[in-house]
Amino acid sequence: MKKLTDILVDIPVLKKEGDTNLNIERLQYDSRKIAPNDLFIALEGVQVDGHKFITKAIQQGATVVVVQKWQKNLPSSITQIQVPSTHAALAIMASNYYEQPSKKIKLVGITGTNGKTTTASLSYKLFKKAGFKTGLLSTVNIIIDEKIHPATHTTPDPLMINYYLNEMYKAGVTHVFMEVSSHGIDQHRITGLDFDGAVFTNLTHDHLDYHNTFIKYRDTKKRFFDQLKKSAFALVNTDDKNGLFMLQNTAASPLTYALKNPADYKAKILEQNFSSMLISINNKEVWVRLVGLFNAYNILAVYGIADQLGLERFKILQIISELESVPGRFELILSPEGKIAIVDYAHTPDALENVLKTINNIRPKNQEKLITIVGAGGNRDKTKRPEMAAVAAQLSDSVIFTSDNPRDEDPDQIINDMETGVPAEHYRKTLRITDRRQAIQAAGQLANPGDIILIAGKGHEDYQIVQGQKSHFDDREEIKKVFGLNQ
Repeated sequence: MKKLTDILVDIPVLKKEGDTNLNIERLQYDSRKIAPNDLFIALEGVQVDGHKFITKAIQQGATVVVVQKWQKNLPSSITQIQVPSTHAALAIMASNYYEQPSKKIKLVGITGTNGKTTTASLSYKLFKKAGFKTGLLSTVNIIIDEKIHPATHTTPDPLMINYYLNEMYKAGVTHVFMEVSSHGIDQHRITGLDFDGAVFTNLTHDHLDYHNTFIKYRDTKKRFFDQLKKSAFALVNTDDKNGLFMLQNTAASPLTYALKNPADYKAKILEQNFSSMLISINNKEVWVRLVGLFNAYNILAVYGIADQLGLERFKILQIISELESVPGRFELILSPEGKIAIVDYAHTPDALENVLKTINNIRPKNQEKLITIVGAGGNRDKTKRPEMAAVAAQLSDSVIFTSDNPRDEDPDQIINDMETGVPAEHYRKTLRITDRRQAIQAAGQLANPGDIILIAGKGHEDYQIVQGQKSHFDDREEIKKVFGLNQ
């Protein structure tokens, strides 16, 4: 239970009515969860307006309502508070309710189109190996030191974020690494958090169904850096043309990393195979158990984060050499006959191109076939569908277009959208098998020993959403069945 006056600290109040010297049991934005003495925040969503549920919240026992639109004729016993943005107010109130846990730990946020999960997860693993109690808030899962909780969003809602940060602090966690999505920034899920560092990985085609234009998507990412405190660090990839843009007007210490351009942290790939690569980081060589240009960037970002948080550089390199890939990110699965499967989360044109180029750079020229299985999610940005198909067709020997969480859309129509991007000269190398399980089985039959099957798009996910129904499905399990491997 918390005092309402304490919860309202730093909240810009436009108008208020009623007693503010109340004790609040919990904060809620879902009227269905309201219990006596709760505070109800009316969020204006894209599809649902929380103001419509104020009466229900009061009937269930809410004593305080926080609104954007002033409500007339509320019961005199109800305290009403009007704010400019209930989304922003929720985030600040959540931080206050849990006594600002982000100020009690070292919190680093990682944003960008690709690489967020790997960079955050590897940073978590590195600090764990360095002996710290460490936390992770990622797409894959939420980890409090060693206790794992399933994740539902890339960036959870503010109540969930501050709850977990508080649990981490109570568990003795000192360092937390967090994925920060553009949705999370735009919807004020990270407002009020005290970040000690921010990382920008890259910016490519994604989420335009939400942001509408690439410029809006880019500018949303930049807002994360604009809000950083002076004592924080801002580490950006300057091989991406938007890297330096993120640093404009930030109060944080500007830092850069790159493989091609001059930077504070510089890396180069010296050798690589399907299971490891030799890279140099600021002229120090290290073998790592990850491969590909994209992972070289991820490792370099992890190195920069650890360096800025005070770890000794030789120790960082030593631990980096021990780190293993994140589940579903360039995950290698071998059949007894020597067929190679790679399961990867690549679900944007740029990510798919990066993975395919990595495979093509490693495999002996003209010796093995590369078979790519790829789809595109339903109810998401449709403009990337033909682009992904074009990339797959140009960089693979064979392509199977299939389903990837069609959600409420017709999976065959999604594949139709993809096929419009296939250049005429590559069309003969494509197949369409709508059922993803059958597509994986077909690829296994088409492949000979030494051939490579890339299963792209779902990575670590263990479900399919078809016509709104969620059912268990794991690319890794399916290809292991095809290969005759024990589960």
